[in-house]
Amino acid sequence: MDRVIVVGGGLAGVRAAEALRSKGYEGALALVSAERHAPYDRPPLSKAVLAGAEDDTRIDTDWAALRCDLLLGETATGLRLDDPRGGTLATTAGDLPFDGLVIATGAAPVTLPGDGPQHVLRTVDDALALRSRLTEGTRLVIVGAGWIGAEVATAAAKKGCRVTVAEAADTPLANAIGPEIGALTVPWYAEAGVELRTGVKVAAVDRDGLALAGGGRIDADEVLVGVGVRPNVGWLDGSGLLVERGVVTDASFRACLDGAAPGAAGPGAVRHDVVAVGDVAAWWSGRYGRRLLVEHWDTALNAPEVAAATLLGEDAAYDAAPYFWSEQFGRMVQYAGHHAASERLVRRGDPAGRKWAVAWLTGDRLDAILTVDRPRDLVQARRVIAAGTRVDAEALADPETPVRHAVKP
Repeated sequence: MDRVIVVGGGLAGVRAAEALRSKGYEGALALVSAERHAPYDRPPLSKAVLAGAEDDTRIDTDWAALRCDLLLGETATGLRLDDPRGGTLATTAGDLPFDGLVIATGAAPVTLPGDGPQHVLRTVDDALALRSRLTEGTRLVIVGAGWIGAEVATAAAKKGCRVTVAEAADTPLANAIGPEIGALTVPWYAEAGVELRTGVKVAAVDRDGLALAGGGRIDADEVLVGVGVRPNVGWLDGSGLLVERGVVTDASFRACLDGAAPGAAGPGAVRHDVVAVGDVAAWWSGRYGRRLLVEHWDTALNAPEVAAATLLGEDAAYDAAPYFWSEQFGRMVQYAGHHAASERLVRRGDPAGRKWAVAWLTGDRLDAILTVDRPRDLVQARRVIAAGTRVDAEALADPETPVRHAVKP
């Protein structure tokens, strides 16, 4: 392998380039990024950058020492897989031949209909543009009471904005953690002086705020839309790769070809010279027996090590339990695992208090945990989830019992 291209300048792309070099790859290496900025970290955008505590979140990488050419402000426009040993990446900078490709193009925020201005929060330019508008008395309406919506509401309320959060579901975080647990976060909004309106469906963003479905409106000076993202895969149309929401891969992040079955890894089902990683990858998890598309920092940080190993011909697979965190309304909220098929819920501590947790179990196996200001619970639970050890549900429900002591002998 002599020419590897990483397409995507987020954390996953950077870590993939670093992993290739650390594993001994000595050939030509280039990173193509649609953004004009050098690669930077995104989690601080909705926290320190929006709050005004930080402007520069660049990833600390010595690009010269890495011997990686940066093509900033250039976009991938197409992919031609000419033969099993390589292909051509079409970009705004011209055609780039390769014999190894890392797809790490991330995701783009969903926007709403209407001719009114609407902010999103994905890039540093987005964060700086929104920050400049968050002044005392500004009427800010946030569409979506998800992780981003709550974090922006936190920062805006601290700046003296009049914040309203409009959520289509009946509770915050209904899709992420379910309505029962999402409802436990409702008091946080009122505590911060933020108006939360649930069951609100938006028809359009106009020049004075939101027009609501079925009539009615919410007036605003500024509107932030935080209703999710979609993987950047449009440029792969006609490439022959299997794309369903994201780039479908096997457990080693090898890109599957059209017609491949879930979890496929046969020689005719995947491209051994193309891997996908980060927010754009829908990867096969043997742990959960399904395809996962995880749009969180931890996966972007750690999965590229496996993707790089795979591209270099090593036998590697990724099967970590997902993990993420959110800082909102003065609380650290952390989640580990995957609970979509869990059988029951165990509460750990009183949600009316400042520190509590909930756990999802199947039988006596811990599938996932969500903690609020209980970092030790999170750390111990991650180890239990990774090991797949059995737990005693009654002991787990006792907030005074360390999670590790709830493990069955």
